Amino acid sequence: MKEKRGRIMFRILLGGSLTFCGIALYSGNHKFYSNFVMPAARLLDAERSHELAIKLASYGILPRCTKLNANLLKCQLFGLDFDSPLGLAAGFDKDAECFDNLANLGFGFVEVGTVTPKPQAGNPKPRVFRLTEDNAVINRYGFNSCGIDSAKRKLQNRKLSGKHIVGVNLGVNKNSPNALEDYQIGISELGPLADYIVINVSSPNTPGLRSLQSKKHFDTLLKSVTTERAKLKNDPPILVKIAPDLSFEELKQICQSAVSFQIHGLIVCNTTVKRENLKSPPELTEEVGGLSGQPLLQTSNEMIKEVFKLTNGKVPIIGVGGVFSGKDVIEKMKCGASLVQIYTGFVYQGPTCVKNINEEIVKELETENIASVKDIVGVNVK
Repeated sequence: MKEKRGRIMFRILLGGSLTFCGIALYSGNHKFYSNFVMPAARLLDAERSHELAIKLASYGILPRCTKLNANLLKCQLFGLDFDSPLGLAAGFDKDAECFDNLANLGFGFVEVGTVTPKPQAGNPKPRVFRLTEDNAVINRYGFNSCGIDSAKRKLQNRKLSGKHIVGVNLGVNKNSPNALEDYQIGISELGPLADYIVINVSSPNTPGLRSLQSKKHFDTLLKSVTTERAKLKNDPPILVKIAPDLSFEELKQICQSAVSFQIHGLIVCNTTVKRENLKSPPELTEEVGGLSGQPLLQTSNEMIKEVFKLTNGKVPIIGVGGVFSGKDVIEKMKCGASLVQIYTGFVYQGPTCVKNINEEIVKELETENIASVKDIVGVNVK
């Protein structure tokens, strides 16, 4: 009799636990995700965890998140209306597999890619490393991509809904003989399906790519991409994503060219090759690749300020680097960013962080008695 009661009690406890977990997962309980789901996900290696997240998101297996419809969050840029200034950076949904479902989490916009003209496998594995003590990631993916044709098919389906703002981040194939032609192909094929296009010249994981940021090559690049973009009927804005490791003179030249060629925006900034003041063990910090996450926060903020000053606020900035909270978003906007993207913070905190960060932004603005996020852009720039 005692054994039978024990089995019944065990089943009741197990059933109750599973029910609780199911409700917490579906309802999007942020603490449950932060304390249980994400630590469990980190039992997998970083790339497998990423692949699993994409697979689940593509099937819509995500927490139900009520959209935070707050006027304080609404902003306009590039002639587009954003429900929130917080977007998802490129590098997560590389092959445009789940952007609509990710947008439903509460993102104001989602950027897919980096997409290369031809499919390529990227660099050998392992190529992604978590630096948990630093809330950071080092990656050397090397533009692993299913290619333009695959992305095009998936983005064409978007036209059936078109309710979310989606940017497309373009790159070049590793062994391409002509980088400019690769970008032209990307603009021609994916530009008509995008709300904005990003020219990625700043990944540290494709040999020679960052050299396109030099004065000698940058003006030629801008002339090429703006000419190609002018052929499109939908006139998608063209943005350029730049590296955080530029010298002041290099950054100054890029800003001058961006103003001269009337580039619609700069994304500041990509991952860094520098390794400064990290707490994680050397066997991790010395891995080759680009570092993202909290160690990049201040570097990114200072760079946003510089770009805002160098362009006299004439070139809109999307700030990215080290965002984990609503305060981080607000700080980037005060430094001069009109919109802000998250990547590593999303990887560490999970899907429920989107609503949480939006709520934090609203609370901060209400505390400061600010009517809208657009009113804080550049206020800390002197």
